[in-house]
Amino acid sequence: MRQKLRYFLIDEYQDTNTVQEKLIFRLLNENQNICVVGDDDQGLYRFRGATIRNILEFPDRFNKGQCVVFSLDVNFRSDPGIIDFYNKWMDGSVDNFSWAGENGEKFRFDKSIVPPDGKKGIVNPVIKISGSIGANNWHEEVFEFLTSFRDEYLQDWNQVTFLFRSVKNDKVKALAQFLEEHGIPVYAPRSDLFFEREEIGQLVGAFLFILPIYNQIRKDWASRFGKLEIWDYYDQCLKDFSQQLRKKENAELRIWCVHRANEINGMLISNRPPLDYGFSGLFYQLLQFPLFSHWLEAGKSNLDERPARNMAIFSQLIVKFEYLHHIQVFHPEYLSRNVGNLFNHFLRYLMDGGISEFEDANEATPSGAISFMTIHQSKGLEFPITVVGSLDAVPRKQYTELDELLEKKYYSKEPFEPLKRIKEFDFKRLFYIAFSRAKNILALSCQEAAPSRAQRRCPSKYFTQFYNPLPFWRKADFSGLKVDNVKPNAAKGRYSYTSHILVYEGCPRQYQFFKYWEFTPVREGPMLFGQLVHQTI
Repeated sequence: MRQKLRYFLIDEYQDTNTVQEKLIFRLLNENQNICVVGDDDQGLYRFRGATIRNILEFPDRFNKGQCVVFSLDVNFRSDPGIIDFYNKWMDGSVDNFSWAGENGEKFRFDKSIVPPDGKKGIVNPVIKISGSIGANNWHEEVFEFLTSFRDEYLQDWNQVTFLFRSVKNDKVKALAQFLEEHGIPVYAPRSDLFFEREEIGQLVGAFLFILPIYNQIRKDWASRFGKLEIWDYYDQCLKDFSQQLRKKENAELRIWCVHRANEINGMLISNRPPLDYGFSGLFYQLLQFPLFSHWLEAGKSNLDERPARNMAIFSQLIVKFEYLHHIQVFHPEYLSRNVGNLFNHFLRYLMDGGISEFEDANEATPSGAISFMTIHQSKGLEFPITVVGSLDAVPRKQYTELDELLEKKYYSKEPFEPLKRIKEFDFKRLFYIAFSRAKNILALSCQEAAPSRAQRRCPSKYFTQFYNPLPFWRKADFSGLKVDNVKPNAAKGRYSYTSHILVYEGCPRQYQFFKYWEFTPVREGPMLFGQLVHQTI
């Protein structure tokens, strides 16, 4: 009779007190066959309290012969040349990096990844895409690389993914904006470009136009506290919206906006009764006009739907603001305070803190766009062409005097990795994950720069021995290259009868707005408390 084999994933979060490990040891005591899978080279989450020792020490917690270690060292994903490149990055054969401690301790399992038998690669699967020292041509080089590959090798832009340490970096956002301005769509939902999108700028401009009371609020604020940086953004939004209103096709919107502005001013001057709408009502009234409604025509990809998704996020923010400030309608007694809070506090803090655009959890690389993502986001994924940036990065110190004190006096276990070397180990693991995501082409990309007072060396000394020997993309030999297509996502959504099916049968457009795009209804705010009570019960 065959015995059932149970599989578990062990990662750097696991510890002896976790429910999973207690289950593992209980099953072992019952003579059950257990398979535990983990990869010490992919431990990224020390900043969340994880430790790689949970993987490295796992075999030592069993009696001799009870735990057998098998190395899964065949990589079916990457070109053999890419595998050879990241093996050298990890094993220290190029830069003399050592995973050993002063007393011979090992902080990495000894292993070397290999391709499947008989798998052949191309001549130059690892290349560099660089702007030269003293020039400012990195954006142009990236653009020409992408257009060259599109013409010869690509079927869809989503076959290319850029990985960075952070996508909120000004250099990364500048590259994304340059590519979009030159006709290459970029999917970078975590780049904090929400307020830079045209549809959001037009909405903010419309609110400023319809609420001229803000001009006086702004003057009062400036006289008391000084100028706010966000006011330059507001001025540009209002200027852009006003230019749109001058267009012949927006004549109806211009008449409506003037009428609404006069209506609100009249309420304040004549002390009339409150109006029957608030900020969220104003938002939905704006959507009836072509300037905004044309963004609500669903496209073929997530990128085509980005304006609609962003406007949905804007609706969520406006309704949340109304809920927090107890706003139902525009009231003459409170309007000045509410408008000031919206522009000088709420939107200002959102812009300063950064806000992400819509991100489909089931579609990391949507069709029709190249993707910009962090290395942490890319863990567990694979991309046909992977471009790795952030080559000016260096290992960062991750411990403080408090960590040293805790390690010496209060840890339940003896110290494992030397504190001073943790930053080096984690740096190697981070970029190993970046390099190993590539299937067909791995490119290292940067604007090369000599060290100066104004900027760091790029690439940093930690990459130069790997970067310098790489062929420049214009001179590389891509003979026989075939770029894989991105596998379609097989995950299916979850739908309920009352919340989805009945809504769709009642009105497909309403379903699209409130369930698919996730616009927030005008009266959603007062319902939040009731929903909380219901869910709690």
